[in-house]
Amino acid sequence: MRISYSLGSLLTIDEVLDCAKILEKHSPDTIWIPETWGMENFTMLSAVSQKNNYSKIGSSIINIFSRSPSLIAMGAATIDVISNGRLVIGLGTSSETIVEDFHGNNFKSPVSRMKEYVEIIKLVLTGKKINYDGNIFKLKNFNLMIKPKRNKIPIYLAAINNKMVELTWNIADGVIFYLRPMNEMKETIQRMQSKKRIDVTSQLITCMSDDSELASNRAKKTLAFYVAVGKVYRDFLANNGFNNETKNIFEEYNDNGLESLEEHVPDNMIKALTVCGTPLECVKQIKNFTECGIDLPIIQFNPINNVLDSFNLLTNTLSRELN
Repeated sequence: MRISYSLGSLLTIDEVLDCAKILEKHSPDTIWIPETWGMENFTMLSAVSQKNNYSKIGSSIINIFSRSPSLIAMGAATIDVISNGRLVIGLGTSSETIVEDFHGNNFKSPVSRMKEYVEIIKLVLTGKKINYDGNIFKLKNFNLMIKPKRNKIPIYLAAINNKMVELTWNIADGVIFYLRPMNEMKETIQRMQSKKRIDVTSQLITCMSDDSELASNRAKKTLAFYVAVGKVYRDFLANNGFNNETKNIFEEYNDNGLESLEEHVPDNMIKALTVCGTPLECVKQIKNFTECGIDLPIIQFNPINNVLDSFNLLTNTLSRELN
């Protein structure tokens, strides 16, 4: 089974690099590095590529409002050279809060904007001089001053709602799903793959411990955070079987913040949306998710207690049971 790992916001920079080094012996398909409002993505991708010489490295995700498409293409070309042709570009729209409050941009026309970003990035990476006349972007006589390692770097799009899902299957090499109930995800994958096959990935909140209750509580904390602060996830889940649950979590967040918010996440949500429990329980759950049509599960590492001990338990288990 192809497998990959996401090393992100719950880790320090040093912990991300230590985990990337550990993964060298396990040879996963891809190491994905997220970007929220902490570690800068291209810098981390560069550093990770020097700690692990086997796996592809992916951005999961770079948002399309905080950088211009030309700058993303420049960064991608640079990292692809540094990593010897191992980059996967993962793009997403992020959220209104991050785009407007944290970056000071207007969150407008995300689907149209994504289409133009992908078109421009693909053109820039050819190494040729480009002129582009879009509704949002207009470029004149731009070309890279370095020779790209590859003229085509795979582009994966984070997709939640139907318009972005449709766009992804039309223009991208792969999709990155997140927080989708298994039944909905299976139906969506079957419908879209019948039109055109692309690489289907899904990032799975993963919490593994010999103490199943401890793992469950860690998963609830992460899930509660995304429901509380991520309107797009909250709305999607509310429309796909979790209306009362998301409403209760969000109301509690508004009243009391994140403290103890996990207590308001019911077991049925973590069973449908996350991987958590003992090693064997987690292996079984990952297999269940892949049966929905996922080509590449992305294991979002959520550490429990000591980070490296927790990561070694996770990676040793999955290497032994899923390879």
